[in-house]
Amino acid sequence: MYQAVRARLRALVCKVRAVRRDAGMVTSEYAMGIVAAVAFAVVLYKVVTSGPVSTALRNIVQQALDGRM
Repeated sequence: MYQAVRARLRALVCKVRAVRRDAGMVTSEYAMGIVAAVAFAVVLYKVVTSGPVSTALRNIVQQALDGRM
Protein backbone atom coordinates (compact mmCIF):
# COMPACT_ATOMS: atom_id res chain seq x y z
CA MET A 1 0.00 0.00 0.00
CA TYR A 2 2.83 2.37 0.82
CA GLN A 3 4.32 1.91 -2.65
CA ALA A 4 0.99 2.61 -4.36
CA VAL A 5 0.50 5.83 -2.40
CA ARG A 6 4.07 6.87 -3.09
CA ALA A 7 3.72 6.18 -6.82
CA ARG A 8 0.47 8.13 -7.00
CA LEU A 9 2.00 11.05 -5.10
CA ARG A 10 5.04 11.04 -7.38
CA ALA A 11 2.79 11.09 -10.48
CA LEU A 12 0.80 13.99 -9.04
CA VAL A 13 3.96 15.98 -8.26
CA CYS A 14 5.31 15.36 -11.77
CA LYS A 15 2.03 16.53 -13.29
CA VAL A 16 2.05 19.72 -11.22
CA ARG A 17 5.66 20.44 -12.17
CA ALA A 18 4.89 19.90 -15.86
CA VAL A 19 2.01 22.38 -15.69
CA ARG A 20 4.03 24.96 -13.79
CA ARG A 21 6.90 24.89 -16.30
CA ASP A 22 4.87 26.61 -19.00
CA ALA A 23 2.61 28.69 -16.80
CA GLY A 24 3.17 32.39 -17.46
CA MET A 25 5.72 34.56 -19.16
CA VAL A 26 9.32 35.16 -18.24
CA THR A 27 10.77 38.63 -17.68
CA SER A 28 11.96 39.05 -21.26
CA GLU A 29 8.49 38.20 -22.57
CA TYR A 30 6.96 40.78 -20.22
CA ALA A 31 9.45 43.36 -21.48
CA MET A 32 8.66 42.62 -25.12
CA GLY A 33 4.93 42.77 -24.36
CA ILE A 34 5.31 46.17 -22.71
CA VAL A 35 7.39 47.50 -25.62
CA ALA A 36 4.79 46.27 -28.12
CA ALA A 37 1.94 47.81 -26.09
CA VAL A 38 3.72 51.16 -25.86
CA ALA A 39 4.49 51.15 -29.59
CA PHE A 40 0.84 50.40 -30.36
CA ALA A 41 -0.27 53.19 -28.02
CA VAL A 42 2.06 55.68 -29.72
CA VAL A 43 0.79 54.74 -33.18
CA LEU A 44 -2.82 54.96 -32.00
CA TYR A 45 -2.16 58.36 -30.40
CA LYS A 46 -0.59 59.69 -33.60
CA VAL A 47 -3.54 58.46 -35.67
CA VAL A 48 -6.17 59.90 -33.34
CA THR A 49 -4.44 63.28 -33.04
CA SER A 50 -3.86 63.62 -36.79
CA GLY A 51 -5.78 66.35 -38.59
CA PRO A 52 -8.44 64.39 -40.52
CA VAL A 53 -9.20 61.96 -37.70
CA SER A 54 -9.34 64.73 -35.13
CA THR A 55 -11.75 66.68 -37.32
CA ALA A 56 -13.94 63.61 -37.90
CA LEU A 57 -14.07 62.86 -34.16
CA ARG A 58 -14.91 66.47 -33.39
CA ASN A 59 -17.76 66.37 -35.94
CA ILE A 60 -19.12 63.14 -34.45
CA VAL A 61 -19.13 64.62 -30.94
CA GLN A 62 -20.67 67.85 -32.21
CA GLN A 63 -23.48 65.95 -33.97
CA ALA A 64 -24.12 63.91 -30.82
CA LEU A 65 -24.36 67.05 -28.70
CA ASP A 66 -26.63 68.82 -31.20
CA GLY A 67 -29.07 65.91 -31.38
CA ARG A 68 -32.59 66.44 -30.05
CA MET A 69 -34.22 64.06 -27.63
